Amino acid sequence: MLCIYIAYRRHMDVAFGQRTNEAMSSSIRIESVVKEKNRMGECPVWEEWENALIYVDINSQKVCRWSAVSCEVQCVSVDARVSSVALRQHGGYVITLGTRFAFLDWDSQKVTTILELEQDKPNNRFNDGKVDPKGRYFAGTMAEETAPGVRARRQGALYTLFPDLSVIKQLDQVDISNGLDWSLDHRTFFHIDSLAYAVHAFNYDVHTGKIVCPRLVYHLEEEERMPDGMCIDAEGKLWVACIDGGRVIRIDPETGKRIQTVRLPTSRITSCCFGGKDYAEMYVTSAYDGLDEATLAKEPQAGEIFKITGLGVKGIPQNFFAA
Repeated sequence: MLCIYIAYRRHMDVAFGQRTNEAMSSSIRIESVVKEKNRMGECPVWEEWENALIYVDINSQKVCRWSAVSCEVQCVSVDARVSSVALRQHGGYVITLGTRFAFLDWDSQKVTTILELEQDKPNNRFNDGKVDPKGRYFAGTMAEETAPGVRARRQGALYTLFPDLSVIKQLDQVDISNGLDWSLDHRTFFHIDSLAYAVHAFNYDVHTGKIVCPRLVYHLEEEERMPDGMCIDAEGKLWVACIDGGRVIRIDPETGKRIQTVRLPTSRITSCCFGGKDYAEMYVTSAYDGLDEATLAKEPQAGEIFKITGLGVKGIPQNFFAA
């Protein structure tokens, strides 16, 4: 089956001292590669040995895998909202669904619960998650809306699942625990609490997995809206997906400055990761839940997954959960 691509050119904002706007924007290509629309596509992870992108559709309660070879999508349905997925060292995946950590065996579609947290908070669920450089799974929680625009504040937390399947709580009183990643030297942890509209950094002990000393890296501008998922590139710069802002932005964590913006053809941009040959491609998820009929008519590609090429920077492979 051939992939049918639709290419978009979008202007990019580049800070002084970087390559010119004209040179960079002319090299950028944005293609829709997964046209099966996701209600809330999230947590893309490149699976190198399968030449595939694994991701979740939270609100459809599915873990999906898109093959870059066949362009086909396969999905496994689960029994709760599944918010993140990561690769396992021994095969299969580790996922967060509802308020549970669990293993997912792709071939049998079997989900095995590891443990359940926050049973005293029935409106909570897990959100984004990612594996650290030593094979620990970091994942955070959030309170669901009880009515449109109504959400209990500071009900979430950030947890770490260790390879021995023990868990510690790293942060408390979080609103919406979201994007996360680690610096290339493994000394800094980056984290997004979406309702803070900011990226924060923490000192990170690679030996223990503990995080301390939070500090502000970047506060989003009004037009960028709310930060969602995040990844790091091979130059140590952060890429943040801006939900309702229709873009991904590149941030220099050393200076706290935005140095690049890539706009996409739909507003609800949810997360991003690098993949493909040499990790030179960026994959960006989106959502259509939350858009009214008029907006959906203007954004017919809402919920699709996009591939960006020509960024001039590569990513790094994802870490494996060490169990």
